[in-house]
Amino acid sequence: MALLLLSLGLSLVCAQDFNTQRIVQTNYDISKVSGTWYSISMAADNRKRIEEGGDLRIFIKSIQVVEDGGLKLSFHFMLHAECTDVAVVCSETGKSGEYTINYLGENSLRILEADYQRYVILHMRNFRNGTATQVLALYGRFPELKYSFLDRFNKACKSHGLGPEKIIPFSNQNPCYTR
Repeated sequence: MALLLLSLGLSLVCAQDFNTQRIVQTNYDISKVSGTWYSISMAADNRKRIEEGGDLRIFIKSIQVVEDGGLKLSFHFMLHAECTDVAVVCSETGKSGEYTINYLGENSLRILEADYQRYVILHMRNFRNGTATQVLALYGRFPELKYSFLDRFNKACKSHGLGPEKIIPFSNQNPCYTR
């Protein structure tokens, strides 16, 4: 049985072909973003906020479209050494792929790009106590993604002024995820 599960897992990872023709960067079909997601990597100009114990170190579980066109983000994070589930609703701004959210301050959330079946890169700006923090997140439909997707995320980070020292890989680090 273990061999069967291992084979299934490997086949899912191997099936992740990178195809630039499937990448969407405008005019998002938000209904296709709905579903289960896994945190793959995050980057922030204030890295402490996404490091272990940081207030923005979250592990995505799912994204759902709500009736008014907004998004419901379900995630968990560690609080006092225990997994805590949180769900927040982002409000639509009227621009495709752009939302506002009130979580640990005022936030803007924007989809940078997506291949709905494989990954999505989100850009968030958090404004709290007079300080702005920029965060990029790579979420995958699988718990792990091939290097080509990580490279795509690294390039997005670089284009937003976030070098490799600001990036934290999350694959296999989710303390709340049991395989």
